[in-house]
Amino acid sequence: MVHARGDVMKQPMRTASLTILEAKALFAASPWEAKFPPLLTVDQAAALLQVPKQTVYAWSSQGRLDGCKTRAGKHLRFLRDRLVQTLSEGKLHGNL
Repeated sequence: MVHARGDVMKQPMRTASLTILEAKALFAASPWEAKFPPLLTVDQAAALLQVPKQTVYAWSSQGRLDGCKTRAGKHLRFLRDRLVQTLSEGKLHGNL
């Protein structure tokens, strides 16, 4: 894309999104499987995404993690494979 004054704007990098089965396969029979079980705590989700815990809470409040989260009583939990899929689709960074 080019601005009116001739400056070239960077296009966002597009990555291939993963299916749920592909996301699940990333963790199957690997050391990551024990560290990141299918249902993650906020701390585990933050570690997996390599962001601060506060960022996970912010994304959750903004609705960016709606298809990835559930509640266990008062505790927030995340579905690992859907979280990885959401990340691969580029839905976490940038504007909604």
